[in-house]
Amino acid sequence: MSTITKGHCSKNRLVINLLLLAVVVALSVLPLFMTHDAEFGGADGQAEEAIAEINAGYQPWFQPLWEPPSGEIESLLFALQAAVGAGFIGYYFGFRQGKRSGK
Repeated sequence: MSTITKGHCSKNRLVINLLLLAVVVALSVLPLFMTHDAEFGGADGQAEEAIAEINAGYQPWFQPLWEPPSGEIESLLFALQAAVGAGFIGYYFGFRQGKRSGK
């Protein structure tokens, strides 16, 4: 029989989860500081170049409401959006699995 109480186990889980969250944030932010002159480009920029080659007079239908100050910030926001979405999906499936195993 284990001598560890439930409260102690939940404290350990909280500490582990906070450490994992800190690692994820560090892995997301550190590359932005380590690569000062790197160019982070995506498919949007390549699509704009391809459209300009095909039809030089093309005018977009609308303009964005807000444009990030740099491509790095835009990439960071995109990655953050993906991480939040993955977190919600993981939470949902974990919650469903917990409900199913609790029956």
